[in-house]
Amino acid sequence: MLPHYKVFTRLCKSNIHGIGVFAIQDIPEGTPLFEFDNTEMVWVNANELESLSPKLKQLYDDFCVTKNNKTLFGCPVNFNQMTMAWYMNHSDDPNVESDDDYNFISKKNIKEGEELTINYNNFNEEVQGNSSYDKNL
Repeated sequence: MLPHYKVFTRLCKSNIHGIGVFAIQDIPEGTPLFEFDNTEMVWVNANELESLSPKLKQLYDDFCVTKNNKTLFGCPVNFNQMTMAWYMNHSDDPNVESDDDYNFISKKNIKEGEELTINYNNFNEEVQGNSSYDKNL
């Protein structure tokens, strides 16, 4: 099996925010995305971040899923191991959805060149109902 097997996306500059995830081929509705992304997520208590520099704290704010009023951050085991799924930008009308285990599936047909988006309100408790939330996941 070659390294591109079941690879549907790549990172590119986004018009939504910074870097985004883009389809490199048409993706049919219902396609499991990032199928071989088996990196685990760890939960970090906010009090463990208090002594960090502002630049390191920003990694948690920019890329982590949050719970309990930002007292818990769901993060990659190491930020050097972030996969494409962590770079999806927010949309109120996303073309990707996830299950409770953060497995991502195309919600509709996605055309080659289209940016993949997810609704962050499904992940972060404190942004529910805030449609202007546009940070990277």
